[in-house]
Amino acid sequence: MPTCANIGPVHRVVVLGLERVIPFDLAIPFQVFGDARGAHGRPLYEVVLAGRRRGTLVTSAGFSIVVSKGLSRLAHADTVVTVGSEPAGAGVDDDVRAALRKAVRRGTRILSVCPGAFVLAEAGLLDGRRATTHWRHSALFRERYPRVELDAAVLYTHDGQVLTSAGAAAGIDLCLHVVSLDYGADVANSVARSTVSAPHRSGGQAQFIEAPLPVGTARRLDATRDWALRHLDEAISLDHLARHAAVSRRTLVRRFASETGTTPLQWLIEQRLLLARRLLEQTDLSIEDVVRRCGFGSPATLRLHFRRSLGTNPHAYRDAFGRRHQ
Repeated sequence: MPTCANIGPVHRVVVLGLERVIPFDLAIPFQVFGDARGAHGRPLYEVVLAGRRRGTLVTSAGFSIVVSKGLSRLAHADTVVTVGSEPAGAGVDDDVRAALRKAVRRGTRILSVCPGAFVLAEAGLLDGRRATTHWRHSALFRERYPRVELDAAVLYTHDGQVLTSAGAAAGIDLCLHVVSLDYGADVANSVARSTVSAPHRSGGQAQFIEAPLPVGTARRLDATRDWALRHLDEAISLDHLARHAAVSRRTLVRRFASETGTTPLQWLIEQRLLLARRLLEQTDLSIEDVVRRCGFGSPATLRLHFRRSLGTNPHAYRDAFGRRHQ
């Protein structure tokens, strides 16, 4: 996918809204991409709403909105976002399918928020791909689209030029992920602060966390995670985390999954990688110094995790997002 170095001065995002569109889902790409700013506060994205045709669009909440752009607008998009409608899995017209297929053939990046994945699946764009949607719709989705590799347990997926997200707030996570890919972690974190969102949640985290809020007097692991963030330059094992939390390893793993939707060691890798990205963007530290500060152990390990997570290497990432390019 294009980066900020080659997508032009303003990245064009077209949000496709269909009948009975869910207002919350519709607002997410406008809020996240609309808040992304570059040097001197210039907007980094142009976000417009398009529909099957111009005119009035009735939302799932009962109020109407005015759509000033039709499907032809998709031909001018760098990114197209399909958003959820109710009921999930409502029919998709042939002209919508055709417009989305043409966009993919042109190389346009395609995103879906929540039941927006049904629109992409109807167009055949998810066949053979890994995708997700809200866990409540997973049974219906699997029944209708057996050729799609549905993972209903994750927040979002990224398969080539097609990205899908789970329900509601996971759409924010996906859009922040895209901003991070386009313009770097620092810009994405700035957007997250503006929207009062978590700065980064990996797409592999669980959609459904059994105990997202404290129950009774149960102890949470916030203090242990804060401690780990202050010691990322050190070797941190499960035993270290368990001792700090004063629990057994088994209890640590269980509580970590319950509170964050991921494992302690995967969370550590994600935090080390996020710190490395910030250092590469904001400092002139050598790769060796970045490795030491993030606790990756060796440049080879840093390169491995950059390749797995971002599809690039630390030098190329700095070339794209470092201070001299801001």
